[in-house]
Amino acid sequence: MKPFLLFLLWGVSLSSAFAQQLKPGFDGDEYREMIQLFHQQVDTAKTDIIPKPVRYERLYRSPESELKNLWELWKRTDGVGVICIRGTVQETPSWLENFYAAMIPATGELKLGNDRVFRYQLAQNPRAMVHVGWTIGLSDLAPTIVEKIQELYKTGTREFLIMGHSQGGALAYLTRAYLADLVNRKEIPQDIRFKTYCSAAPKPGNLYFAYDYEFLTRDGWSYTVLNASDWVPETPFSIQTLSDFNKVNPFESIRPTLKKQPFIARIVLSRIFNRMDRATRIAEKRFRKNLGKMMYSQIKKYKKDLPQPDYEKGNNYMRAGSPIILQPNDAYRQQYPDSSKNIFIHHLLVPYYTLSQTYYPGK
Repeated sequence: MKPFLLFLLWGVSLSSAFAQQLKPGFDGDEYREMIQLFHQQVDTAKTDIIPKPVRYERLYRSPESELKNLWELWKRTDGVGVICIRGTVQETPSWLENFYAAMIPATGELKLGNDRVFRYQLAQNPRAMVHVGWTIGLSDLAPTIVEKIQELYKTGTREFLIMGHSQGGALAYLTRAYLADLVNRKEIPQDIRFKTYCSAAPKPGNLYFAYDYEFLTRDGWSYTVLNASDWVPETPFSIQTLSDFNKVNPFESIRPTLKKQPFIARIVLSRIFNRMDRATRIAEKRFRKNLGKMMYSQIKKYKKDLPQPDYEKGNNYMRAGSPIILQPNDAYRQQYPDSSKNIFIHHLLVPYYTLSQTYYPGK
């Protein structure tokens, strides 16, 4: 065979290997395949409703951290890599990570003991804040995630799906944001493409983190999939104070405005405003104390070398990513009626899997 023809065939095969497989936009089939992979992480899986993945191979399973975080690397037959992050398990440290819900800056560092420091930038906005427990979870997973991305990149993989359900969804948000910073700093290759599915995920940070994340993943590259009857995506509690608004807002000048009012109106309106302002600030302080300092004392039992980080004054949690709402219909409610005996009835994988088939049947 002539050298030119050999070169041409090599170029065609190379371009095919690096051809873009991931597309922007929500894909019901792709989402359900992510559920199938996540389902395989559960050793005690009990349902045949969610089939085993057909075109994926599991390449790696990470060690389990002290807080029971774990992730797996899968590879699709077309070369796309998948970072699949496990959610909460029925063990105390896993739940403590969820409840350790004070906020820390979205850019900073965590001292993890033994001279280990986890430096991160999860948003560009200096006012962005994130959940401290899940950021610690990210710090445990990040080293092996980055290592395996670089290994798979050397074999030709240029595209990765990031997926997590429940706590895994919260960690998927932070993982995507963390990897974006590594790309910007050229610590991982800049030609890697990421697409993210955060399934049944709780709220990962404040409004300014959500703004930053949604700008980063704009045009269809990250989705938060929500069953409208599921309570988990409504957590953690959100408390909005006056300090959570953008700097230009009418509340900044409200006190000078009140001084211009007639005496009686000024007294009444000032009292109402001060009560409302004080109530939200006191609530935020109490949440920071209970979900920060008090929860740290429990986390410390499992992360013995973890110094207590400094918490931000904030608790204005918001969901992030483009929402895909799975609205329960009559058939769903008959199959999954509300039950106080099973508070996770709407949060499990099967309800999400079947509802997604109803609204996004795919091919």
